[in-house]
Amino acid sequence: MKKRLYAVLSLVVIAALLLSLNVSWNMANGSTSPKVFKVGLVTDVGGVNDRSFNQSAYEGLKKAEKELKIKTTLIQSKQMTDYIPNLQKLAKANYDLIIAVGFLMHDSVVTVAKQFPKTKFLIIDSEISNLPNVASAMFREEQAGYLAGVAAASLEKARFSKTTGKNVFGVVGGMKIPPVDRYIAGFKAGVLREIPKAKVIIKYTGKFDDPASGKQVALSIIAQGADFVFQVAGQTGLGVIQAAKEKGVYAIGVDSDQNYVAPNTVVTSAMKRVDVATYSVIKDTLNGKFKSGIIYFDLKNNGVGLAPFMKGVPKSVSDKINKVIAEIKAGKIKIPTEVK
Repeated sequence: MKKRLYAVLSLVVIAALLLSLNVSWNMANGSTSPKVFKVGLVTDVGGVNDRSFNQSAYEGLKKAEKELKIKTTLIQSKQMTDYIPNLQKLAKANYDLIIAVGFLMHDSVVTVAKQFPKTKFLIIDSEISNLPNVASAMFREEQAGYLAGVAAASLEKARFSKTTGKNVFGVVGGMKIPPVDRYIAGFKAGVLREIPKAKVIIKYTGKFDDPASGKQVALSIIAQGADFVFQVAGQTGLGVIQAAKEKGVYAIGVDSDQNYVAPNTVVTSAMKRVDVATYSVIKDTLNGKFKSGIIYFDLKNNGVGLAPFMKGVPKSVSDKINKVIAEIKAGKIKIPTEVK
């Protein structure tokens, strides 16, 4: 009995000694328990249910969580006064990277980034180039808008399905801010490339979170003969798509591939790959390669593009879009960035 007890005690002593040696070795080599990398994302007032801009950023965040094994947190802003406290909450919790989604958060990011200089920030769609802890993801929305305009006008010329040949096109924007206007300027230029005398009706709702206003404005444009309505309005744009569906005309989605919202209505979408930008900056930051300043995303690095067409679109239109993409990449097409 004593021999068995001694044997057990000996094993316990040996295990304790090995554990002690392992801890000492880890401490000597700086490999104590690894710190969990934390990324927080703050949406603008559109929220992740916009099926567009904020949702795309969230998809990039979740992809990073899954593939990079990081911890993530989402905070949705209900109103613009939420921006600063939401950002501060994550900074106080020592998040490694805080992502602010949208141009409207510019001033809030500047304020909080200065308050927490050791915390890294990424803002989507706004230029902040003078703070060492802030990276800005900017997109060539005009390129995606241009492709959407060329596509819509080409389908109108081809008298695709429900089109009437009236050469009227509509755009519903949310707030009149630079990212929205770059999309719209590109779309108008793309339409006029194919149909120089086309009528492009442009209206703004002033909101990104009001589908009812989007629907109302879209209906007024459709009543003027538009076969295509391009929405650049976040969650408000869901009302634009609904109006197009009810009236039997075509909608063009924005930021993400929105065909699934109304498969027989959304002919294509002008895509801004916020998910790509979000994932890319998270990965770089995790690997110690965070770079402050402005990072541009365009056709060349898969930052913008055109979603696949709905079923039935002629191959000739797809071929034309591929040709235009090549021309844009080669610098042969100058696309405006301001609405005129």
